[in-house]
Amino acid sequence: MFDIGPAEIVVIVVIAIVVFGPDKLPQFARQAGRFLKTARRMMDDAKSDLAAEMGDDFDGLKDLNLRELDPREIVRRNVVEAMESGDDKTNADKDESDGPRRRRGHRPLGIGERPPYDPEST
Repeated sequence: MFDIGPAEIVVIVVIAIVVFGPDKLPQFARQAGRFLKTARRMMDDAKSDLAAEMGDDFDGLKDLNLRELDPREIVRRNVVEAMESGDDKTNADKDESDGPRRRRGHRPLGIGERPPYDPEST
């Protein structure tokens, strides 16, 4: 979850001993344990409330991964899938002989050529 190895844990414990002192460290460890226990209980309660709200038709609560429901994760996953699949539309618009990608019906402007202007659209 946090990607912390044994070396980092040892460094954190040593820093905690120096900052809090060896007599207060067990008290802080108990408080941290209570906090984690409370957080787990709250997460389990939230999952059970979600299952109750979704009804009996939803049996996949055990397989439910809440990270998959995060909008940022959905966008990230779809963008990565689109990039890996090599979308045919983007490959069709690409002309290997010309170099840069161009859209169909569009051409680059010539030197000194003015871009098209539509006075009715502004």
